[in-house]
Amino acid sequence: MLCCMPGVAVVPALLVSWSSAAFIISYVIAVLAGHVEPLVPYISDTGTKPPESGIFGFMINISALLGVITMYIRYLIIEKQNESSHFVRSSCNMLSLCVGLMGCTGMGIVATFQELSVPSVHDIGALVAFGCGVVYITLQSIISYKSCPRWNTYFVCHIRMVISTISCISFIPMIVFASRISMTKIDWTPGEKDYTYHLMSAICEWTVAFGFIFFFLTFIRDFQ
Repeated sequence: MLCCMPGVAVVPALLVSWSSAAFIISYVIAVLAGHVEPLVPYISDTGTKPPESGIFGFMINISALLGVITMYIRYLIIEKQNESSHFVRSSCNMLSLCVGLMGCTGMGIVATFQELSVPSVHDIGALVAFGCGVVYITLQSIISYKSCPRWNTYFVCHIRMVISTISCISFIPMIVFASRISMTKIDWTPGEKDYTYHLMSAICEWTVAFGFIFFFLTFIRDFQ
């Protein structure tokens, strides 16, 4: 089905499907191996111990690469559309690309430096990935509105803005609750100290992560 897509729509489609598979496969293996509890672990918790750590690292690095390719093509598309419509400043488009590439770099750091091995570097990578990610999709939502009605429908723009808003709102409590956790561990059980902070932060993290996936899903039509 991916090979039958016109234009370069296969790129965001592959990014969405590959990233979703990376999260789900790592989660299933980690739960079946007894390394994490089934109830909403951190995404990084599902890729900390072998064998899921190798799969997680490999697949997330590929996702970061696909993200770079997707964002660069998106940049080129907007530049081309802007030649005739002049709906956005080129500097704004470039800013969006640079922020997005920083986010992909953060993903690479998360995939390379395991949570329990180098926690400080891992946490910095996660903060960069999620922080730059929410900024990128917000900028892209604004650019999408500016391109209406010639290059985008308002329906698609509304969807993108809703996803961006939910991701931004979830990002803040994700950081706040994570900062209240006093220990670094992956085998959380209900009732223990800081479990509530962990649970709320993890829920927000999964919300932001799949917000990115659903956002890039809306790029498929544009890339056609």
